[in-house]
Amino acid sequence: MYRYMAQAWRKLSESYVYELMRERAIRWRRQPAVVRVPRPTRLDKARRLGYKAKQGFVVVRVRVRKGGRRRPRPRSGRRPKAMGVKKLTPVKSIRLIAEERAARKFPNLEVLNSYWVWEDGRYKWYEVIMVDPHHPAIKNDPDINWISGRR
Repeated sequence: MYRYMAQAWRKLSESYVYELMRERAIRWRRQPAVVRVPRPTRLDKARRLGYKAKQGFVVVRVRVRKGGRRRPRPRSGRRPKAMGVKKLTPVKSIRLIAEERAARKFPNLEVLNSYWVWEDGRYKWYEVIMVDPHHPAIKNDPDINWISGRR
């Protein structure tokens, strides 16, 4: 099953995913930037990155703007070369920015991983897999209990 899901996501235009996600993106634009979702949109990808359908795991969808770094234009006069407005690349990737925003919204959870879900002309959506390090189900799971500092 996971193989077919991965295949559908690899060839978006040829599969059912493209139309489905375009409809979802219309709804997602009206939602807040950071939203907790009940289950992953891309289950195959989430499972590969460590997600398990058990208590203590939380999936958060984060909307981030696209493009390079925006910087305000200096007020006083400078020659264009020294203006420092265009061609600026941020040190952080947009995916890392999405992970940080999710971590800020849910301070009691730890970020495990994240993956790309969709993008349109203005935004990119990532789903961030988060783990509650204090949950008993996480502490007792030998695969993930390293996140709670317990060996």
